[in-house]
Amino acid sequence: MPTPDDLSQRLAFASSIARAAGARLLALRESGRWEDPKILGNIGDQAADGYLQGAIFGRYPDDAILSEETKDDLGRTGNSVAWIVDPLDGTKEYSSGRHDWAVHVGLAVDQSPVLGVVALPSINRVLTASVVDGCGDATVHGDTGEWPSQLVDIDQASEAKPLRLVASRSHTPEWMQRFAAQLGDAELVPCGSVGFKVSMLLFGKADIYVHKVGLKEWDTCAPEAIARAAGYEVCRFDGALHRYNQENARNDELVVCRPHLKERVLETLRLVGA
Repeated sequence: MPTPDDLSQRLAFASSIARAAGARLLALRESGRWEDPKILGNIGDQAADGYLQGAIFGRYPDDAILSEETKDDLGRTGNSVAWIVDPLDGTKEYSSGRHDWAVHVGLAVDQSPVLGVVALPSINRVLTASVVDGCGDATVHGDTGEWPSQLVDIDQASEAKPLRLVASRSHTPEWMQRFAAQLGDAELVPCGSVGFKVSMLLFGKADIYVHKVGLKEWDTCAPEAIARAAGYEVCRFDGALHRYNQENARNDELVVCRPHLKERVLETLRLVGA
């Protein structure tokens, strides 16, 4: 496990490179050079990935990296320290001009997420956190525009009625409607990017996030570290913890909620057959 000083330095480094990658992505999109959204998305993915990997390997050459945009080297699993990166989470949202996309930079040590940075360039916010032995501190940076400049205090936040359930814009499974109904006709709040969805909870704009199929470690590592540091529960549908830097990078089941909602959420998932 990195020392507290080392972890602090790594977090500052991760924050700086996530910000820089986000700025590059914004500049590419605003240049107007690529009218085809698919081409713009591919260029953005590769540009951000190249920058992040170059920065990480230049600073920490002995660490492993798992990135969505680079062929996987399973030799990484022999390294106890692994950066887990999604250079552009929410490519469709990015390439269509939306705001709900993110840059994820996470770090796993001994298969546990210990730091995370989620940059939200279109709303000028960067969420950062480190977490060790279940304890940590999450912070939001950026104060221009209408989005919150502070994270909601999880112990003082009032619970919305009905509950607000953040969900995918493009693929909401049939069981999600049953899940929302069982929770008392919870309101579905659609948006893109796993990092952005988790941020919606931390900004006080949603209460629960559940997702079953299609996630990988790079989708969840950085957001999980931030959510945990902010006091939220993060687990699989059976309540088990996620493990990172695995040979199979699939991480399909994700639950993020306030601690007092966890058992209710898990039981409701069981009831609706999710």
